[in-house]
Amino acid sequence: MRRISGPVLRGALAALAAAAVVTAATGCEPETIRADGTRSPSATEHRESPPPHKHREHRTPKRTHAAPEPARTTPRTHRPSPPPRTHRPTPPAHRTWPTRPANPVQPPVLAAGASGAKVRELQARLRQLGHFHTQPTGYYGTVTSRAVAAFQRGYGRPVTGVLDTKSWSKLRDLTDKPSRAALYPPTTRPVAKPDARCMTGRTLCISKSSRTLSWMINGEVVASMDVRFGSQYTPTREGTFKVDFKSRDHVSTIYDSPMPYAMFFSGGQAVHYSSDFAARGYNGASHGCVNVRDKKKIAAVFDQVKAGDKVVVYR
Repeated sequence: MRRISGPVLRGALAALAAAAVVTAATGCEPETIRADGTRSPSATEHRESPPPHKHREHRTPKRTHAAPEPARTTPRTHRPSPPPRTHRPTPPAHRTWPTRPANPVQPPVLAAGASGAKVRELQARLRQLGHFHTQPTGYYGTVTSRAVAAFQRGYGRPVTGVLDTKSWSKLRDLTDKPSRAALYPPTTRPVAKPDARCMTGRTLCISKSSRTLSWMINGEVVASMDVRFGSQYTPTREGTFKVDFKSRDHVSTIYDSPMPYAMFFSGGQAVHYSSDFAARGYNGASHGCVNVRDKKKIAAVFDQVKAGDKVVVYR
């Protein structure tokens, strides 16, 4: 073993002491020299130096407080407002209650086009008050509508021409129940007072003013019926005549038209059934004959009348 001399030992100790002072002053660890001659960092340098990072340059910078966004001045469009509800309508400003009309329309009892016994009763009751000017026919037509309207106008009812429940009740209160003779008269028009020439014997008594025919025996009316006369160009002759002859299934040789139950009294003029009169009523006229529209009645009278019986045509 080599012995170190005193001066050398003292110099080494002095160097170590100096190094310890420096280390204490700086707080650093002494570096070491590697075998290849490079210096290795001290432990302190290892602790203070950050570890290497391959993507260090891509680190996200530290977030800073951004300036606040300005307040929105436009409505958002990605969330549309819901449509208004339609199943709950807005109530009115003030509540109103429905009012009943002053004259409410009543349900109809009878109207135009109706027919039957009840129509006959209506017509007979209207006739008692002077609103219906013919005999009951059992058919609700324009004449009956006008009569109902006249009654409604006179008694403050809504003027419709249709018989409603209140109008019917009022009419029944003001009139008497019609008799069977009033409901089923022999003619649709009132039978005229017989001419004096009709009061004796067997007579076909024909009135132009009432447009009726009455078959009379010794002043008593056996049957009555509606009749129609000739036009102004072919008038029915007036006067006293007699039945010349009868023809049940006669056909006109001039007009080639059927004349059933014909009873001739003045040349070519006769009393007979007319299908045209039955269909058209008084809208037409004859060629001078006395037309009858009730086939059943004229057939019964045809069987009773005899040749030579009297025929009276008067105003």
